[in-house]
Amino acid sequence: MALAQKIAFYLVIVFVLYTIINDPEEAADLVQIGFEAISDSARAVGDFMTELVN
Repeated sequence: MALAQKIAFYLVIVFVLYTIINDPEEAADLVQIGFEAISDSARAVGDFMTELVN
């Protein structure tokens, strides 16, 4: 199982590097989308906790 995880990890790294090298603008857009999703999720959890306390 550990070998499969290692292989999957290396495949993801190769894909990320390929995407960055092949189309840097697209890679930047994907990173921005990821950070926006994390930010929206954190804001939603914060709103939920605020409503829970009130």
